[in-house]
Amino acid sequence: MPSETTTTVRALAETDRLAWDLLWQGYLAFYETSLPVDQTALTWSRLMDPAEAVFGLVAEVKGQVRGIAHALPHSSTWARVGYLYLEDLFVAPEVRGLGLGRQLIEALYAIADEREIARVYWATKHDNPARRLYDQLATESGFVQYRAARLL
Repeated sequence: MPSETTTTVRALAETDRLAWDLLWQGYLAFYETSLPVDQTALTWSRLMDPAEAVFGLVAEVKGQVRGIAHALPHSSTWARVGYLYLEDLFVAPEVRGLGLGRQLIEALYAIADEREIARVYWATKHDNPARRLYDQLATESGFVQYRAARLL
């Protein structure tokens, strides 16, 4: 990372809504999907609600939000202290290579350590170029994810 670039990772805040929305839409586009406007509004409201377990972090470059991470701590049947699921991670394409993805994941590791959480984990597409970073920070589990969509 160039020394003249100032980066910061911090908690997502109400004032981040516009920047978050641009990154959220970029994340959805990366995964070639979209969500209804009301689902995006619900996601934002959950991220802002201290009663919800899910939370968000942002990475800033020179004071501008350029990366986001959403995580969900949860209990586990396999661990006394539970796990932390990194559900969403996205860095704006124009600032990739500055280490923001690494900083966001390492910030989640610090939160897990502080909360005495046993594991941080995430899933991604098999062809995601970010796997080069993920392979440096974690071990690929070898598990295959299955989904059964259910509507309420």
